[in-house]
Amino acid sequence: AAFSGGMFVQGFPEYGPERMGAPITAYNRISKERVTVHSNIYEPDFVVVVDETLIESVDVTKGLKEDGAIIINSSKPASEFKALLKGYKGRVCTCDARTISEETLGKNFPNTPMLGAVVKVSGVMEEKAFLEAMENSFAHKFASKPEVLKGNMAALVRSMNEVKELLSRIEIALDFYNKNLTDK
Repeated sequence: AAFSGGMFVQGFPEYGPERMGAPITAYNRISKERVTVHSNIYEPDFVVVVDETLIESVDVTKGLKEDGAIIINSSKPASEFKALLKGYKGRVCTCDARTISEETLGKNFPNTPMLGAVVKVSGVMEEKAFLEAMENSFAHKFASKPEVLKGNMAALVRSMNEVKELLSRIEIALDFYNKNLTDK
């Protein structure tokens, strides 16, 4: 989607010697300028954790910039992960990609909803342009299965609407205060 929108894109996985089912790391660079670096990313702006069980065994915030964010596939609130993130002070977001994919696609395919969550949290692309590019991509990829196109688009939209972010104590207090004022 970013490439079709005129951006430069680079993506590659890093597989270790582990057996199938072991955690992998994948890197993506998206830029308005040509990407000339060809290495791992040691100080990412955003980290996406598709399997929340990795948080206790892998340092998922290593090098993560505090003005970036971590986005975790989980039905739990973001606040439940803060203590597990080794003192990370940046934004923590969650998206229940499993439920979204099961309800829109019929199976647990978390990648599509997590992609929508990343676009929402990062702002790497304008949302409308992203959705149009993805619809064009899915229309080509699933030309013989229009129901799959519809389900994937629904998963993207839902995840963009349902991604949740851990609020600061000030934001929580203001929200509480505003709700109490409107109730009286």
